[in-house]
Amino acid sequence: MPLSRRDFAKHSAYTGAGVALAGSAGVLATAPGAIAAGHEGPSNARGGHPIGYGELLPDPDGILALPAGFRYRIVTRTGVTTLESGGTTPSNHDGTAAFAGPRGTTLLVNNHELKGPRSKWQHPVPLIEGLVYDPAAAGGCTVVEVSKHGDHVAEWVGIAGTSTNCAGGTTPWGTWLTCEENSDRAGQNGMTKDHGYVFEVDPHDRRANLDPRPVKALGRYDHEAVVVDPRRGHLYLTEDASNPNGLLYRWTPPSGFEHGRGRLRGLADDAGVLQAARCFDSGGRFVDDLSRATRTGTVYGVDWADVPDRDARTEPVRKQFGPGEVTRGRKLEGMWWADGGAYIVSSYARQESPGAQHDGQVWFYDPKRRTLTLKVLLGVNTDPAADGALDGPDNITVSPYGGLIIAEDGEGVQHLFGATDDGRTYPIARNELNIGTAEEPEYSEFAGVVFSPDGRTLYASIQTPGIMVAITGPWRRHHAHR
Repeated sequence: MPLSRRDFAKHSAYTGAGVALAGSAGVLATAPGAIAAGHEGPSNARGGHPIGYGELLPDPDGILALPAGFRYRIVTRTGVTTLESGGTTPSNHDGTAAFAGPRGTTLLVNNHELKGPRSKWQHPVPLIEGLVYDPAAAGGCTVVEVSKHGDHVAEWVGIAGTSTNCAGGTTPWGTWLTCEENSDRAGQNGMTKDHGYVFEVDPHDRRANLDPRPVKALGRYDHEAVVVDPRRGHLYLTEDASNPNGLLYRWTPPSGFEHGRGRLRGLADDAGVLQAARCFDSGGRFVDDLSRATRTGTVYGVDWADVPDRDARTEPVRKQFGPGEVTRGRKLEGMWWADGGAYIVSSYARQESPGAQHDGQVWFYDPKRRTLTLKVLLGVNTDPAADGALDGPDNITVSPYGGLIIAEDGEGVQHLFGATDDGRTYPIARNELNIGTAEEPEYSEFAGVVFSPDGRTLYASIQTPGIMVAITGPWRRHHAHR
């Protein structure tokens, strides 16, 4: 049953400002662009207790700056660590998921965001017989097995021949949904098959990955991430696109469908219902773009509009809607399911967006209340070359120690950073691997941030040249300041 604008306005009047907050991430009212770093760690702008783990110490190896007491191990490195098939680890690490493996190991499914033909890349995902969707495409996933100490044990190909595998999402039944952030048709850029789909990769059963088939029911567009509502069976998906800005989608399974390993790939191409989000404020006014929100705590009601042609046979999905029909957002990126809903990232907004410019938002969608609440808002970073300020959140995870862990994909210096329940931020790591020059340094984005199943190890990747690290140390719970 749709949530009408009138119903939402009435509910907002009952709740005062309309802010119905739920979940361990709290309000996360981050000071715009602010991340303080001192000897005792950042503190709340209102004078709260120090949080975080202290200043980041330079790495003599020039890879990762960490707080005192923390250490990292390199798990995979492009062109260096080897695959079971004999090649080396592909490049452009991106979205990652962690699963409990056999004998105390962890299985990590790692996307490789490689766009276009294989000839463009020195280290594409190898074409392993039976695991290839399109032999012309360079991307895919590898599965990495690590010991309980974070040491590399083995790595193998989970899927190959896909394009621009950016983020994705885990499923409640223990698989990984990898998303193609590229919608080339067969014949475009050397591709031999259509792209822009979601594929399921099983880290536990290699046979389940044979003969890869896209889940066409989830639509064909520039996919970024996906989460599964374990209670209702819905899938929520983000689109990283512009001209016009991308959309937030919901897929409702067909009546009688039961989720489970491999069942998505057996769906008909038009199974279920794919819809795009349409938001309105507490006064019942339509919201055309998420950049309209200028304060944390902003709450929008959400309705859903049916997608006319999910396979985009003649027109991209996002262009099938006219003014006033759907709500858009610039660079809708990472997602994570926790606290009964979906955390959703919008990396930035500039002139292409109709609202206020910003350098990052994190929203929380509550399916029970059918509301979207702004949790994090980062102001425009005016000096990205300076260490301290934040911009461009991308991959995201919910920490077992409270709050969020966010991978930065912005300009200048790149961090992994935490955000507490009450909005304080603190650094966890800084990328020190300069892929530019001494005169014009350049630092690649962080990606694939995820904790091990036991919560002891934080995995993350430096996308270029492609290094996955396992971070361990004296993790502790960060409580909200009362």
